Amino acid sequence: MTESSATKLLNGDACRRTLNGKNARKNGYVKNHCSFQQPQKYRRSGEKEQNATHHPSLYKKPFLESFEETPLLVAVLTYMGYGILTVFGYLRDFLRHWNIEKCHVARERDEQKDFVPLYQDFENFYTRNLYMRIRDNWNRPICSVPGARMDLVERVTHNYNWTFDHTGKVVKDVINMGSYNYLGFAESTGTCADAAIEATQIYGVGAGSTRCEMGNLDIHEELEELVARFLGVEASMAFGMGFATNSMNIPALTGKGCLILSDELNHASLVLGARLSGSTIRVFKHNNMQSLEKLLRDAIVHGQPRTHRPWKKILIVVEGIYSMEGSIIRLPEVIALKKRYKAYLYLDEAHSIGALGPSGRGVVDYFGLDPKDVDIMMGTFTKSFGAAGGYIGGKKELIDYLRSHSHSALYATSMSPPVVQQIITSMKIIMGEDGSTLGADRLRQLSENTNYFRRRLREMGFIIYGNDDSPVVPLMLYMPAKIGAFGREMLKRNIGTVVVGFPATPIIESRARFCVSAAHTREMLDTALEAISEVGDLLQLKYSRREQPLPSLGWMSEESLLQD
Repeated sequence: MTESSATKLLNGDACRRTLNGKNARKNGYVKNHCSFQQPQKYRRSGEKEQNATHHPSLYKKPFLESFEETPLLVAVLTYMGYGILTVFGYLRDFLRHWNIEKCHVARERDEQKDFVPLYQDFENFYTRNLYMRIRDNWNRPICSVPGARMDLVERVTHNYNWTFDHTGKVVKDVINMGSYNYLGFAESTGTCADAAIEATQIYGVGAGSTRCEMGNLDIHEELEELVARFLGVEASMAFGMGFATNSMNIPALTGKGCLILSDELNHASLVLGARLSGSTIRVFKHNNMQSLEKLLRDAIVHGQPRTHRPWKKILIVVEGIYSMEGSIIRLPEVIALKKRYKAYLYLDEAHSIGALGPSGRGVVDYFGLDPKDVDIMMGTFTKSFGAAGGYIGGKKELIDYLRSHSHSALYATSMSPPVVQQIITSMKIIMGEDGSTLGADRLRQLSENTNYFRRRLREMGFIIYGNDDSPVVPLMLYMPAKIGAFGREMLKRNIGTVVVGFPATPIIESRARFCVSAAHTREMLDTALEAISEVGDLLQLKYSRREQPLPSLGWMSEESLLQD
């Protein structure tokens, strides 16, 4: 991307055709965001622009995302459901207070009632009366490789999910639709597993020290050189924990007098890192370039509070794929704004690295951008590489600085050698350096599976969020009672899913989150889709009000636009 395109962007040239169709006969409406290079004469009447900072020259392919609004009736019933649960919660707390009902949750002792409380009342209330009702949907023990299929340890509860007992039985061959195994490298056999076993025999399991002392192995340096080459940057640094890669490195990059502009849906690790840095934090609306640009302008014009001195640094923090929404960052526009206002860009590619782009190099590769335009490239090895840990890539000066200033670099134990070898082997397969086409085949299979799974769900009438190319597929459940029911019913049909509710999501936007993998066969996906359809009919989850499916991916001809 050139400076001229950045300049054009901020001169207000129109680029994105945003469909905002509304169906007056039914509750709810659809927000579809579609970016492509076409003249404005094809805009339908009644459409309106959203996120006004748009320009077609920044996008080399269609950018298609959909977020269907919660139907009004569903929203009202969801609030009523939470209200009923709250009322019964207070009633049960009253019974527990008088020892009519046994209370299993931790609480303050009587002799400590005048001390600062260790347990927050609301958090305890939510845990006791709402979370415990559906707790059986989480923390299920797995006793196999979390690949396309997995085995679960069967467990039962005799006290309404407060405790669980194992029955000694195993639920075999559950189709795994919840793990971040995007490219199918979570395997116990094959090239990666054999290489990890060989590394264990040579180096052992643990390094026993930090990198700056006696824990710097030759395969650690090999990994960092490989990651830098994979990303197309000067240098990189690997860390043993993905969460700590964000939470411990952002404080090393910014501090007092710096400004962090954070997307409202950023991961908790990014939020924690920003808070620990001591920087001023301002939040912009999710993937909304108009909101981001306004904050950038205000920051330049007004400077720091009270003193109005210029900010020492302005750091924009975004993710590649947002793991709860399935949306992809509008990176070309973010880079254009970053260049215009001389800010720095921190890109978290935890879910996008390996899962997006023709070469699997993440969202930068997906949009065909120059990696040098991203100042700090962060990602994890826990998803597409079937391993653990994280990395930061960028200029050599940046990496040299982090080696001596990052808490993760100085105080954390080095990455386990077999884990490092797993990453090296899987990354070389993706890059094609193993001499085979396995990496390219898996990337293509993931893309096909993603498009197929999303299309079928939409055709069935479910409301799903996110970008059509995102392997993270949120299916909206809304009502609290349906969170637990959906997870249980899917497991009865031998499908393992992840269900998510408040406070991880907005209170009326509970959802099931599916993660599509290259390891999934078409037969597995069809089995899962059949089960989802059955459960959807059972729980009445087919809320979508779309009268026609979204356009398919690919360049759209003028004829197809006119028909649309």
